[in-house]
Amino acid sequence: MLTFNVQDMTCNHCASAITRAVKDVDANARVEVQVAEKRVNIDSSVAAAEFEEAIKDAGYTPVAA
Repeated sequence: MLTFNVQDMTCNHCASAITRAVKDVDANARVEVQVAEKRVNIDSSVAAAEFEEAIKDAGYTPVAA
């Protein structure tokens, strides 16, 4: 399980954008977004760096937890 803190995620629109970015990397990834905690959990075998880059490309600042 990969976990990222995304402090600039503030709403459900942000959560949707991040989920789409993760699914673009791995369509089979299990994604859990907690807006209030500003946390994204990803269950996938893909490297964390790929998800981090995708979330950055979507306009957010992920920090591995």
